[in-house]
Amino acid sequence: MTTTTLAVLVPLLPFLGSAAGLLLGRTAPGFVRPLAVLPTLAAAVLAVLVAARQGGGKAIDASTQLTPTGSVPIDLSLHIDGFAALTAVLVGVVATCVQIYSTGYLRADPRYPSYAALVSLFTSAMLVVVYSGDLMVLLVGWEVMGICSYFLVGHYWETPEARAASLKAFLVTKLGDVPFLIGLFALATDAGTFRITGVLGAVAHGGLDHPTLIALLLLAGVAGKSAQFPLHTWLPDAMAGPTPVSALIHAATMVAAGIYFTARLLPVFAASAAAMTVLAVMAAITMVGSALAALAQDDIKRVLAYSTIGQLGYMAGALAVGDRGAAVFHLVSHGAFKALLFLAAGAVIHAAGTNSLTAMSRMSGLGRRVPDAYWTMTVALLALAAIPPFAGFFSKEAVLVAAEHTALGERDVAPAGAGWTVLVAGLLTALLTAAYALRLWLRTFRGRGAEAPDHGRQPIAMTSVLWVLAIPSLGFGLSVTYLDDWFDGHPLTPTLTTAVLGTGLAVAGAAVTYAVWRTLAARTPVTAPVPHVDHPDAEAGQVEAEALHLPHPAEDPADPGRVLLGPLHAPARDGFHLDAVYRTAFVRPVLAAASLVRFLDHEVVDTYVRAAGNSAKGLGWLVRRAQTGNVQTYLSALLAGSVVLAIVAVALANAAAGA
Repeated sequence: MTTTTLAVLVPLLPFLGSAAGLLLGRTAPGFVRPLAVLPTLAAAVLAVLVAARQGGGKAIDASTQLTPTGSVPIDLSLHIDGFAALTAVLVGVVATCVQIYSTGYLRADPRYPSYAALVSLFTSAMLVVVYSGDLMVLLVGWEVMGICSYFLVGHYWETPEARAASLKAFLVTKLGDVPFLIGLFALATDAGTFRITGVLGAVAHGGLDHPTLIALLLLAGVAGKSAQFPLHTWLPDAMAGPTPVSALIHAATMVAAGIYFTARLLPVFAASAAAMTVLAVMAAITMVGSALAALAQDDIKRVLAYSTIGQLGYMAGALAVGDRGAAVFHLVSHGAFKALLFLAAGAVIHAAGTNSLTAMSRMSGLGRRVPDAYWTMTVALLALAAIPPFAGFFSKEAVLVAAEHTALGERDVAPAGAGWTVLVAGLLTALLTAAYALRLWLRTFRGRGAEAPDHGRQPIAMTSVLWVLAIPSLGFGLSVTYLDDWFDGHPLTPTLTTAVLGTGLAVAGAAVTYAVWRTLAARTPVTAPVPHVDHPDAEAGQVEAEALHLPHPAEDPADPGRVLLGPLHAPARDGFHLDAVYRTAFVRPVLAAASLVRFLDHEVVDTYVRAAGNSAKGLGWLVRRAQTGNVQTYLSALLAGSVVLAIVAVALANAAAGA
């Protein structure tokens, strides 16, 4: 079987599994789990075969015209280079792990069939984005992911939190997709084609007439999809969906799509120094702001959500300094340990029960009760904090090295100012990342909250996946010396300067956090037990849905984040009030305009319509009153009318004679 055929099957198999799952979910429920897991697993295996055959060498291209357009053709095409091959492997492996994990996590969920089918469709759409060689076909996968995220984030639609989160995710990402679509059409108009290879060829020969405008329009869509400032606010709220969905969105789909798209079309952005500068500033604000926000959150999933935003900022920073190899390397590395973090958090949720669901201030004694989650989450947090030799160290160092080279003028793809911006923000974020990673670990596994009831050992489908993902979280970075051919041939190995600075700041952030925690813990008594609802037979998904109704816990006096952030703690916990700004600047004016339109419609337009109807009704009443059926009345009226007409005629004749 040719490599092209294998590549076509990779997104096709999850799509067929999704369609079959939706059709058979009610009539043959016994087939739901096999249809969820096996097509995705097969797609992951085929993606590995495609990557092995591609081998980081010459890109594989194949195409057929999808439909004649009369101007710019749209092709059903594949473009598989080293970036696409490795990213597809990441998507396939993470999606398979999520599907296997979900068979245990959502085992008792009555809507599991539709959930599993949507996850498969989500996976298929991302694989279309990864392998597509045509921008219009890529856009199809891009938009299908948006609608899948809407349904999956709103899986617990009975709760107002889930409904609001799904709507917010859809609207905010669509806000970026509108200029993104305009940018795609402008790009195709300048380049004369939607084919990615044709676009890149046009850029190489100076064929773009409006590079800055096109790049900025495309960046709006990237900011929405990949949760970059200022369109990042939807991602923390999206935690209202099931935890496996969070793992899929944060690690391998949706948010990775914007970074991957920018990496694929980086020469388009690099054609404009202004666009690269905007991207660098956007990445720097995203990195630092999200790290500060993560340090103030009490909800374990919101900490991880802000962590994802920050790591995406690193990837955007690498792209801003012109190194797409470092960006995609960190994307793949981050995908492994972030999927592990979310799935381990799901195991913690399963063990903690309703009262301790995601609030770290309510957790206690979980280290010994969930050893699988404890050890694997420890590995993932070390990777997140970029501690050597874990995967995150090597990929984050690749970003810092790229920024250093640009800042020092050793690489002229982007302005030196962009390099300094990314480098300084990246180093500061390294310190903050280690601080909130250790804070999360201490408060989750060494917490002093009220211990929740023991819900028993997690299903093997959940724990086995954690150990599978722990392997790349630990060892993927060690393969850095063998990956140069997959990433444009640029070396990705750390340099002494950035390694010492980055690791030193990370160790310093962790040390200060630990010292503050020890001091606060010594002064704070153990939290008294709080009432809880014991559901010994409940599945994690049920417990998670019920806990969306729980009140926000009181401030934890042993939280080191309050001390470390000081006066910044309150605004950081609320995302620096960006949602409030949006409500004031956009939501309230739109609602006011809608109220005005409703008033005009009801009180003005409807008044005229009602008046016209009432007038016709009144005339009809008069005519109806005249129709008595009495012949004498009709003759009398006829006679009276004749007399009136005669009098009028005589009067007019006299007037005419007098004139």
